[in-house]
Amino acid sequence: MFQYEFMINAFAAAGIVAVVSGVVGYFLVMRGQTFAGHALSHIGFAGATGAGLIGLAPLWGLIGFTLAAGIVMGLLSDRISNRDVAIGVVLSLSLGFGLLFLHYYTSFATQATALLFGNVLAVDHAMIATLAGLAVVTLGALAVIMRPLIFASLQPELAEAKGVPLRFISTAFLALVALAVAACAQIVGVLMVFTLMVGPAAAAQRLTKGLWSGLILSAAFALGEAWLGIVIAYHSDWPVSFCIAALSALVYFSALAWPTRRVEHVHTHHHAH
Repeated sequence: MFQYEFMINAFAAAGIVAVVSGVVGYFLVMRGQTFAGHALSHIGFAGATGAGLIGLAPLWGLIGFTLAAGIVMGLLSDRISNRDVAIGVVLSLSLGFGLLFLHYYTSFATQATALLFGNVLAVDHAMIATLAGLAVVTLGALAVIMRPLIFASLQPELAEAKGVPLRFISTAFLALVALAVAACAQIVGVLMVFTLMVGPAAAAQRLTKGLWSGLILSAAFALGEAWLGIVIAYHSDWPVSFCIAALSALVYFSALAWPTRRVEHVHTHHHAH
C-alpha cells in the first residue's frame, strides 16, 4: 500500500485534517453548534464551484466563502432567535448557487463529485502543504482563544459579566470552524464534513468528561477513522469517504451504547463527600 505515492499523500492529508477536525469539532459539539458546521460546508460548496467558474482553485473559493459565512453567522448569532431557520435558508440558497455555477461550468462535474464527497486519493504535495498551513493557523488561533472560548461556552452569563467579549469569541470560533470545514471538505467532501467534525467529538464527549482527555480522544478517533478508512478503501475498493463515514458512525454508536452511568454515579458520590 505504501509503495504508492498517492497513498502516502492520502495518509498525510487525512492525518492533518483529522486532527484539526477532531479538535475544532470538540468545541463545536460542546457549544451545540453542529448545525452551523453543517451549514458552513454547504456554503463552501457554492464558494468552491464559484471559484472554479472564474478559474480559481476550488479550495480558495471554499475558504473565502466559509470564512465570510462563519464571520457573518458569528456576528448574527445574538440577534437571531430562530438561528437554525436562518442558517437553513442560507444553506439551501448556497447549495442552489453551487448548482447554478455547475450548470454554467459543466466540465466541472467530476470535480463537483470530489467536492461533494471528497477525493483524498488525488491529493498532491501542494495540497498537503496548504492543508498543513491551514492546520497550523487554525490550531494556533484556537489555542489563543481556548480559555475564553471554554468559559463562554460553559458559563456565558458569568463570562460576559467578567468582560469576555462573547460576540468576538463566537465569531472568531466560527471563523476557525470555517477553516477546519474547508480543510475537511478536501478529504471527505462538503456533504460528509460531519463525519470527521462531529462524529469523533460527540463520541469522545460521551466517553470522558475531562477537557484534555476529551480533546485527545476526539483527535485520536478522527485520526483512527480517517486512516483506517483509507486502509479499508484500499483493500475493498469502496469509496474512502464511505469507509470513513461508516467508521465514524460505528464509533459514535458504540460510544452511545457504552455504559457511562456507573462512572457518573461514582462522581456524584465523590462530590457528596
